[in-house]
Amino acid sequence: MSTTPLALGFIGLGNMGGPMAARLLAAGHAVTVCDPSPAAIDKLRAAGAGVAATAAEVADAADVVFASLPTPEVLEQVALGPQGVTTGRRVRLFVDLSTTGPRMSAKVAAALAAQGRVQMLDCPVSGGVAGATKGTLTLMVAGPRAAYDELQPLLQLLGKQFYVGPQPGQGQTVKLANNLMSAAALAVSCEALVMGARAGLDPQVMVDVISVSSGRNAALTDKVPKHILSRNFDFGFSTGLSHKDTRLCVEEAEAMGLPMVIGTAVRQVLTMTKAEFGAESDFTNMIRLFEQWADVEVRLTAPQA
Repeated sequence: MSTTPLALGFIGLGNMGGPMAARLLAAGHAVTVCDPSPAAIDKLRAAGAGVAATAAEVADAADVVFASLPTPEVLEQVALGPQGVTTGRRVRLFVDLSTTGPRMSAKVAAALAAQGRVQMLDCPVSGGVAGATKGTLTLMVAGPRAAYDELQPLLQLLGKQFYVGPQPGQGQTVKLANNLMSAAALAVSCEALVMGARAGLDPQVMVDVISVSSGRNAALTDKVPKHILSRNFDFGFSTGLSHKDTRLCVEEAEAMGLPMVIGTAVRQVLTMTKAEFGAESDFTNMIRLFEQWADVEVRLTAPQA
């Protein structure tokens, strides 16, 4: 790759996209951004970004266009719509950082490839807002190996990369599996803690014991103590997005003819959490659903006098 910084584009400046775009800017790259939120645009403009009104304008200005988008439908519109990336004159590499499912990823990659000019890297990420801000995300990259090799210096600014295969969609499969497992760990941890609360146990004692036992998981060691026992419910990942990712995972398995019994149960818990607390609620609110059923509340016990 040339030592001259590439002209970059970034579409989607939400909780994840905004910090990632800021890291690319801070590394000295020219970045043109696009987002429907004026506040998100203003923040990146103040950091030195150029601003475009449409995805097509971003693709006119950039060699490499990154996208961090909420749903498969939005990705399809941004990439393939009338004012989408495919109509841009300059772009030659499109990097999808979203979680949109293997089938949509393959569809977008095929449409880009049909033009004979733009290659796509399927590159979903994991690590939350903190990882996006610190550059410690996990990147699951699939697509042409040469394109991956060229963009490694850029991707290193965002986190640790794993090349999972040559076909766009393979990165999505790994990401959906990861997010399903994450949601399942949270669901079973919430259910068990509520059972313990109903039995009169101190939840901190439960966390301390299980965290050094065979039930240890990331939800119990991170999300529960920091975002549930505090009653802040502020991990930074919405119920709506968790529900979307779990739904996509179950649907992909069903399309393969595979039963996904546990995944279906987790999807149902998230469906109920979304209905009760709203799509924009933090997905750690899941425990409140179990609390309602048990008529208890999982919180730290007041210290003894």
